[in-house]
Amino acid sequence: MRLRLCRGQSVPLSPSDESDNRSVDYLLRKELTFVNVPFLDLKAQYSAIKHEVDAAILSVIGDCAFSSGPYVHAFEEKFADFCGAKHCVAVNTGTSALHLALLAAGVKAGDEVITAANTFIATCEAISYCGAAPVLVDADEATYNINPRLIERAVTAKTKAIVPVHLYGRPAPMAEINAIAARHGLTVIEDACQAHGASYQGRPAGSWGQAGCFSFYPGKNLGAYGEGGAIVTDNDEWAKEFRLMRDHGSAQKYHHDAIGYNYRMEGIQGAVLNAKLRHLPEWNRLRRAHADRYRDLLADANLILPPPDDAAQSVYHLFVVQVDDRSRFQEDLREEGISTLIHYPIPVHRQKAYAGRPWPSYPVTERLAGRVVSLPMFAELTDSQIEHVAAAAKRSVDL
Repeated sequence: MRLRLCRGQSVPLSPSDESDNRSVDYLLRKELTFVNVPFLDLKAQYSAIKHEVDAAILSVIGDCAFSSGPYVHAFEEKFADFCGAKHCVAVNTGTSALHLALLAAGVKAGDEVITAANTFIATCEAISYCGAAPVLVDADEATYNINPRLIERAVTAKTKAIVPVHLYGRPAPMAEINAIAARHGLTVIEDACQAHGASYQGRPAGSWGQAGCFSFYPGKNLGAYGEGGAIVTDNDEWAKEFRLMRDHGSAQKYHHDAIGYNYRMEGIQGAVLNAKLRHLPEWNRLRRAHADRYRDLLADANLILPPPDDAAQSVYHLFVVQVDDRSRFQEDLREEGISTLIHYPIPVHRQKAYAGRPWPSYPVTERLAGRVVSLPMFAELTDSQIEHVAAAAKRSVDL
């Protein structure tokens, strides 16, 4: 056995070394100079904007505006403008945003909603909350998003809506999807939970459908300091319904016009998001630059990189590669101080929560689930960290 070093050298290990983890740990400490690369570094982001975030939080506390209120409203106005939408309605999670949007579209028990097989389970959960059935469409091999060439054959008399997912921060092909929806009289709800600031053919993600839904989970490109979500729309009536339903069906205190939900955004989250939103364009620019650097450094490596797309401007919420031996690849990078994750190891149709349904085969989605690895990606990544990740990745796959 030989222990690979960060610079391509190796150290021979004796049998006693191999059987003694302490010996290996000693060699790692003494012989290797790690460039530790976390998958995500929220502390670095906070350090850079600490004074703004701290002031925002203290303002909420000083005003005791903890639930909804003026700080949430201020964020709604700015995020609507950022997305090129008439309205933004802030809620407590991205899942809640999807749920309310589907309800506004009239999705109910017995309906079907077409969405991507390659997605996080929350997309399908929101459909199930309405009593409807998610109908999954396999991924496009080139983009990992829903394959538009397969959508039309999934349409039935029960289909009510299409929910395309802008996976990993890369917009789905919205022009094609909208054309299919128009032919069949279907509503389009965008799952833009990973695509804050992304665009397709120059239009912001979230502005193509009747509504666009966002998550502000802390790890997102625009993340809250807790949970958060929002819906953007140009539809006045839908916006009114969203505001009613997020607050127990109440437009006036103690007057309840419908059985609604407790989907309000907290005041602190609104204030934090408002403080961070002004930085998002620059953070997204840095993510795109990091992705380009990864591509340059890994161009000749034995792995599959996410291809660029002139029509879709990704914001690289994730930088996802495909490898043949994922377990070894992750372990190799872990030995060199690099954290990676898998998005997502088990497709929705293989989850216990959706067991028992007569799912067809989704070959591309299933193949991706066994091969994808997400490399470190955040705005504060340094050149040396990117170079270290790329060098370690090449050593692993080129052995």
